[in-house]
Amino acid sequence: MSFDGANTPPAGALTISVRNAGKAYHMYESPAHRLWQSLFGRRKTFFRNFWALRGIDMDVMRGETMGIIGRNGSGKSTLLQMIAGTLTPTEGSVSIHGRVAALLELGSGFNPEFTGRENVYLNAAIYGLTREETARRLDDILAFADIGEFIDQPVRSYSSGMALRLAFAVIVHVDADVLIIDEALSVGDAFFSQKCMRFLREFKKRGTLLFVSHDAGAVTGLCDRAIWLENGAMRGSGSAREVVEAYMAELHVVERRRVAGERVVASRPAIAPDAVDHDVRDVRAQADAPVPAVRTFAFDPERSGLEFGAGKAQIVSVRLLQASGDPVLFAEGGEIVDLVITAKLGEPLDGLIFGFYVKDRLGQRLFGDNSYLVYQDAPVAGAAGDMVSARFRFRMPHMPSGSYMIDAAVASGTQYDHTQQHWIHDALEFRALDETMRFGLVGIPMLDIQVRQDSME
Repeated sequence: MSFDGANTPPAGALTISVRNAGKAYHMYESPAHRLWQSLFGRRKTFFRNFWALRGIDMDVMRGETMGIIGRNGSGKSTLLQMIAGTLTPTEGSVSIHGRVAALLELGSGFNPEFTGRENVYLNAAIYGLTREETARRLDDILAFADIGEFIDQPVRSYSSGMALRLAFAVIVHVDADVLIIDEALSVGDAFFSQKCMRFLREFKKRGTLLFVSHDAGAVTGLCDRAIWLENGAMRGSGSAREVVEAYMAELHVVERRRVAGERVVASRPAIAPDAVDHDVRDVRAQADAPVPAVRTFAFDPERSGLEFGAGKAQIVSVRLLQASGDPVLFAEGGEIVDLVITAKLGEPLDGLIFGFYVKDRLGQRLFGDNSYLVYQDAPVAGAAGDMVSARFRFRMPHMPSGSYMIDAAVASGTQYDHTQQHWIHDALEFRALDETMRFGLVGIPMLDIQVRQDSME
């Protein structure tokens, strides 16, 4: 393990390098074996190795945000602790360039008997700040934490949310080059979580961030790349969107097998090398009409994304239609559209539920819905061979320029206990071309805007 906290790496430079890293713990069958190991360990081994993590390779550049996902016990926290320097790898190497600040668990680095103010100085000293440097930043730290008079009370009296506020406020103000955040933001209240996310988005512009969260939206929205850990090994790596979608599909597969023993599979259809996007706009309309705000593309199961499900129903069509029933060739935003999902049943099914999500290019879910609440008192059923369609009618929002995908799904059961029969990521694509909508994730049609001045005379 090596650390270089003196020099800030330049933009684009390698900040974190992990090579074949692993961490093993000694497991003893009884307390006596632990004693025998200390006495006779040179001649005989009285333990077995448990590898919490093994064979991990990763590089993170300055200015890059890396998400780490996986189920509990997969090795996420172990990896972060090795990178932060609180654990030494059993094998392999971990190299860090720049100052590291980590929020690995609530209360880490705090003395519960010290007051919050005293712990600020203690924690800042751990990160390399002098007492004078901390004193100059103290007002900003306390303002960010916003815990009022509790700052002069012992930390043992703090709630988990207050401890998080203080710990995060410290790492915000230590001028770190690398930030490591491990699930901590799930504890704070909504307002503080938003404040933290605003800081993290700003920090991305100048530093390196490692982020662990079970919130798929937070990972896809914040991270450039992600790795997926499973049973101490790296299961996958790539863009945050692709890794998160594969992970979520696997979670559903495992959960349904555990709960009901159902056969659920995930797959990605092969894509022909020479496949091209099929533009479904009416060519005659293109000749006369102005440039549309939104272009839509036809559903093509051979070019859709990751799909999974038990397979007792298969989505065969996903269409975006005008209120008249004609295909949406282009849209301006604000018009009424219908999203129609059609599935063919391979077996009789009760309690059919259709649903969808609209996502941006990062995989962030912008909006969506399902049919359960409308039909919970009269569940939809079908026989083998039936074609069942669901129609969702909504007003098309204004979209910032970019590519958008629609996930389509059909399940059976209830809102809280159901089996995904077929889920298709990226079933339908549409692209927003309008450059006038520049802020936010989606826009809404303004019915009226007025500015009025009342004279004081």
